Amino acid sequence: MPKSKLTRLHQSLGIPADYVRTRGLPPHREARRLVSVGRAPDDNKPVHLTPAAAAAWHRMREAAARDGVTLLPLSGFRSIARQTRLIRRKLATGRSLKSVLRFVAAPGFSEHHSGRAIDIGDPADTSVEASFARTPAYRWLRKHAGEFGFVMTYPRGNRYGIGYEPWHWCWQPRRH
Repeated sequence: MPKSKLTRLHQSLGIPADYVRTRGLPPHREARRLVSVGRAPDDNKPVHLTPAAAAAWHRMREAAARDGVTLLPLSGFRSIARQTRLIRRKLATGRSLKSVLRFVAAPGFSEHHSGRAIDIGDPADTSVEASFARTPAYRWLRKHAGEFGFVMTYPRGNRYGIGYEPWHWCWQPRRH
């Protein structure tokens, strides 16, 4: 999306003009090629990743299964339009923009746009809440995700000012 169009979109949502500078989040283009890696347990909608990220996800999920741990795909690729709808829905419930942007990146700056980010659940916890950090899936990910090129982008106190998201992992092609 052209920068001027993204700027207008941010303005329409009320996102401060200094958001990009103060947060330091890198921009992410929308992935063009996507494949399904399964269905989300809450709504049965397909979860999509880029082919390379999907291959790494499948290897990681199989390794976890061999260790008796189930990793569930909750959310993957998200378009800029979907990110915008997500923010608008949260604002419509009365939440402040500041609280929404604590856990949802502004359109154009979500790793989900890249098709390399995946929100992961455990059969005992499919919420995207900090409680996920108490699950076997999270403990396994902390120990092994890096072997498959996945990193938890938003640990406590991360440099982007995004809240703690133990469920959010992003495949980094050069890290594995």
